[in-house]
Amino acid sequence: MSIQILWVDDEIDLLRPHIIFLEEKGYALTTANSGNDAIDIIRTQTFDLVFLDENMPGLTGLQTLAVIKEIKPTLPVVMVTKSEEENIMDLAIGSKIADYLIKPVSPKQVLLSIKKNVHSKQLVTEKTTTDYRAEFGVIGQLIASANTFDSWVEIYKKLVTWSIQIAESSDPSIGQVLEMQWSEANNEYGKFIKRNYTTWFDKKEDEKPLLSPSLLRSKVFPKIDAGKKVLLLLIDNLRYDQWKSIEPILTPYWRVEKEELFCSILPTATQYARNAIFSGLMPLEIQKLYPNMWIFDEEESGKNLYEEELLKKQIQRYGKQYKLYYEKTNTIKAGQKIMDNLKNILTNDLTVLVYNFIDIISHARTDVEFMRDLASDEAAYLSLTKSWFLHSDLLALLKAAAEQDVTLIITTDHGTTKVSNAVKVVGDRATSTNLRYKLGKNLNYEAKQVFEIRKPEEIHLPKPNVSSSFIFALGNDFFAYPNNYNHYAKYYKNTFQHGGVSLEEMIVPFIELKPNEQR
Repeated sequence: MSIQILWVDDEIDLLRPHIIFLEEKGYALTTANSGNDAIDIIRTQTFDLVFLDENMPGLTGLQTLAVIKEIKPTLPVVMVTKSEEENIMDLAIGSKIADYLIKPVSPKQVLLSIKKNVHSKQLVTEKTTTDYRAEFGVIGQLIASANTFDSWVEIYKKLVTWSIQIAESSDPSIGQVLEMQWSEANNEYGKFIKRNYTTWFDKKEDEKPLLSPSLLRSKVFPKIDAGKKVLLLLIDNLRYDQWKSIEPILTPYWRVEKEELFCSILPTATQYARNAIFSGLMPLEIQKLYPNMWIFDEEESGKNLYEEELLKKQIQRYGKQYKLYYEKTNTIKAGQKIMDNLKNILTNDLTVLVYNFIDIISHARTDVEFMRDLASDEAAYLSLTKSWFLHSDLLALLKAAAEQDVTLIITTDHGTTKVSNAVKVVGDRATSTNLRYKLGKNLNYEAKQVFEIRKPEEIHLPKPNVSSSFIFALGNDFFAYPNNYNHYAKYYKNTFQHGGVSLEEMIVPFIELKPNEQR
């Protein structure tokens, strides 16, 4: 079916050459000489686009536009006018026009406006597909040759960029190709981690990736020492692609000064990675230095009850005298309490806010059926994150914080990945329950399917028993017990989990922002 276009102009006869040009291009044109005629036609017919003259006798273009928007709010309207007056442009744009053309217009200008407003999704899809296919081989070569953490960071950035672009594409086949390349990348990244992860703990800081325990000491404390007030926002489970989805929402208020990616320690779970960030220590050292603050997996107590105390201990160990404010929240009520006292709170040298909402979305998607439908795939999950942030009390808080002289740092403890393949593992009752890693003393598994650590102390992890060991799931795998295996394999398939080895879980964002002076 051809594209239906309505052209409204009191001198429509003079536009006959334009109309013939468009009809030869395959478009179906209907014309009207006045705003009233246009309104009558729009009430009875369906159009894909309207070209509307602004300067007409009777109803003006702007008056006609207002009625059109009442009848068909989503119908794109292109305003055509002889006037270059700024107030006319402002009024038209404020009325949510799709485009603005100034007479005399050429047929090619009109065609370009049609393509932009009617065919843009199709054209973007075609361009995205062409560009990704051209880079597919390049990314494949990078994956095959990657042998450093920095090289994997660059691959991850490329894959995230393409994921965001292809999510807006209407070509399902290119999404399937990208998914295959993600799988290939994670398979090779798993091999890289198997070869290198244990060696990082014997190396100097500048010879290995930036890991969770070094994050505050390397990236945050120097800012405070330089006289900056720092607002550190840690959003649990925030992946790099989720950061990129919310970044445009923040740009009217904050400008990005620096965007970096660092490596979450294993297990990529809150108990380990977040405690490592706030303590400045690996979990084994936390357990040795502060045994009352370390809770093993099989213990019933909460695993992150001592974050503020661990942070204070780290500040003291480095001889700092920072004034500190710490708050953890996942509710609007708690966020409002911060908001009401924000100006005073931000006078502290370091203000730390921990938000758990994305983690809650992840777990709810696993446990609640309608949430699975709401976030059915990666693109939907990303969209859900963006929608939450756009309407959250957190965004309101960050808008208010932009009025203060403060450096904003947004980061996370670990990411999350969508799992699809169940791997059998056998363990006793004391074995940890996480789907992406297991800690136990009698684990039975297929060694080639996992990243195994028989001596947890080698990667600075504590163990509850002398014979305890860790295994980590790779790529899109998750662990399931043989008992009722088929049920759990089906139940957890295509859920978002964390704790194991993948690009999405381990390579996570650290963003430094300053208030936007042009806000």
